Amino acid sequence: MFHQATALVTRFLSGPLSFFSNIALFNPQGPVATQELNLMVTVIELMSVVVIAVFTFTFLIVWKYRVSNHVYKRYAPHAADSTRIELAWWGIPCIIVGILSIITWTSTHDLDPYKPLDSDVAPITIQVIALDWKWLFIYPDQGIATVNMVEFPANTPVNFEITADAPMNSFWIPELGGQIYAMPGMITQLHLEAYNAGSYRGESANLSGEGFAGMNFVARSATQFDFDEWVSQMKASATSSGALNQAAYDTLALPSEYNPVAFYSSADKNLFNGIVMKYMTSSNSGAAAIMPMSASSSMQGTSTQGEASNESTDMNMSGMDMTDK
Repeated sequence: MFHQATALVTRFLSGPLSFFSNIALFNPQGPVATQELNLMVTVIELMSVVVIAVFTFTFLIVWKYRVSNHVYKRYAPHAADSTRIELAWWGIPCIIVGILSIITWTSTHDLDPYKPLDSDVAPITIQVIALDWKWLFIYPDQGIATVNMVEFPANTPVNFEITADAPMNSFWIPELGGQIYAMPGMITQLHLEAYNAGSYRGESANLSGEGFAGMNFVARSATQFDFDEWVSQMKASATSSGALNQAAYDTLALPSEYNPVAFYSSADKNLFNGIVMKYMTSSNSGAAAIMPMSASSSMQGTSTQGEASNESTDMNMSGMDMTDK
């Protein structure tokens, strides 16, 4: 009888559970996404204690004190407050808020996107540039670049260094972890890792203009052997777009919608830093620019200069370090 009941409940829930399993947020494929899902479930469970209690007691009170209930005839117009009830409906929520505060404090530090992941495997660095309306990925150690497709080894920490050469955007691979913003003149960081080889959907999580809807990319994790083979093929491929130098980048950076996947057999190792630096020295707006920088960049601590409109006074402002201390 027990097994039959269990099978019936499983069959009844198979539809809703399969629906949630198709949602990326409920299908984590890496340690960061798994921790984030566990955090969301824990918070929802704690909040449900109050929500369920409120709805349950609301129904019970309405049912007990309905007009047609002739069983309950007690009439106490001068009843005072109940100490036990007051302690319950103030004490329990305060305890839950306290627990949530502790969880929030610890998880904020544990899931800091700038915090490197603990692993015995050396991380791989991938530089990300948000463009109109496409994603450019540069592999500084491998010397190649891709557009709208990023590949990395499974079970290997990936250090994404992210910036933008277009309006502010947001880099997100839902099955591997949370999003982080990509902003011109600034380098943000995101550390992710995939459990197994597979393909995942990457996207922009920030409205950035006319071509936003097509600003998606493929994130693919592979074995270390397959990744090394892929890098070798990209360097020797006759179908690649050649070298990603400044001239090629200037053409690529022009606004375009629904861009296909593209590969570059080589990439200028100074291109990424040059894109960030051009906003550090820009005076097009006539105002001083404050551009926060990552400590991982060689440009940490660079000062910016600009001229205020209608004034000849120079303004020097130091870049703000955005890394975790």
